[in-house]
Amino acid sequence: MSSSMLRRDPLAGLPALDRLFGSMFTEPAFHGIGLEEGTLPLDISETESEVIVRASVPGFSREQIDVEVHDAILTIKAAKTEETEERGERYYRRERRVGSMSRRVALPSIVHDTEAKAELKNGELTLRLPKEAKARPRKITIE
Repeated sequence: MSSSMLRRDPLAGLPALDRLFGSMFTEPAFHGIGLEEGTLPLDISETESEVIVRASVPGFSREQIDVEVHDAILTIKAAKTEETEERGERYYRRERRVGSMSRRVALPSIVHDTEAKAELKNGELTLRLPKEAKARPRKITIE
């Protein structure tokens, strides 16, 4: 293999510290803090007592969405297949409507998954996950 065919490291000529910070944007190990997988768009916020997740799942029904929380890792999967057949028609093109989205992300706090509430309205899935008591902020009195 010729040297022109070898892939060059664009950060190779930089000092070590510059290479480290430059790799934050190219190395998979530096992408985000914690676990982050999938492309389903979502927002995560929290109050003192709960974690709130809002996910965009347009066109999916509640039966087509699967939500799971395990060890402070949230997994949302949405999948659908639509097949309709019209009798008596000759098709020039027939396309199946298949779609899926998923997201797996670490939550900012440990939550009570058994007390979680989920609502699907206008293509937005809203999850309300109560925080465990030990994950909630506690005021400490100074003596």
